[in-house]
Amino acid sequence: MTDVTAGRQMARETLARRCRAVTEARWFAVTVFALILTNAALLGVETYSGLVNDWNRWLRLAEHACVVAFTVEIVLRLAAHADRPRDFFRDPWNLFDLAVVLSAFLPVVRENTTVLRLLRLARVLRTARFLPQLRVFLVAVGRSLPGTLSFLVVGALLLYVYAMVGWVFFARHDPEHYGSIGRAVLTLFLLMTLDGIGDAVHAGLEISHWSILYYASYVLLASFVLVNVLIGVVITSLDEARDMEENDRPDRRPPTAVEHPDDLLERIATARRALDDLERGLTQTPGPQPRATERTASTSGGHS
Repeated sequence: MTDVTAGRQMARETLARRCRAVTEARWFAVTVFALILTNAALLGVETYSGLVNDWNRWLRLAEHACVVAFTVEIVLRLAAHADRPRDFFRDPWNLFDLAVVLSAFLPVVRENTTVLRLLRLARVLRTARFLPQLRVFLVAVGRSLPGTLSFLVVGALLLYVYAMVGWVFFARHDPEHYGSIGRAVLTLFLLMTLDGIGDAVHAGLEISHWSILYYASYVLLASFVLVNVLIGVVITSLDEARDMEENDRPDRRPPTAVEHPDDLLERIATARRALDDLERGLTQTPGPQPRATERTASTSGGHS
């Protein structure tokens, strides 16, 4: 039973080694990258109804060819981790690639054209695997989500407070922009980008000279303070993502004493063989050697 298990393990290691040599080759990465770009080009071509009517058969054939190619790619990546399957599922990009490829075979997805096109569009995001800077950017966006949610909460509270103040002071004179809380929020949201702030200030001055304080404080808090806080959150997340990318690079990882349990077992076996050889060498040492030593010692003692 042990021999069978060892044989299977050896077969998995051989398969993983051969598939890893393919998936880690440069031509493989270039080919997959070209397939992703081809898939993106096909999506763009399908937006032209005239081309779809004339080349519908060839477009469907090209789409099926892309699905087959992506399926072969993900199978090779799975086989490259045959000896260590957990390592494949620990990589979020591998999980994303697997989900995108498997979704093309789901009956519900294949029957829904809109969902299928969205999933085909998701394949374009796989270019992040081959573009480190894009991968860093996407990781930074993900890491900035908690800070962005806090920013949205503070921004929504600020909008609500200023919208209520605007409704109180400007609803009677400017119902088009401040007639309700919804219109006031929409007006202030557009003013956050400083678009139309001049017209708003002039309209407010016709109502009251104190409106300049309202708009000045709002622009200062919403357009400068909050936006700069958001930029700071994104930049911090970008630096963290860049550090993570640098630490994950194989040439930057610190050397480890033991990389895999199989390496440990191999080193133990090597040490055991060395001890056995040393023990055999000690047991095969000729017997007269100690007597010669004794004679030498006695002779030296007599001369002394």
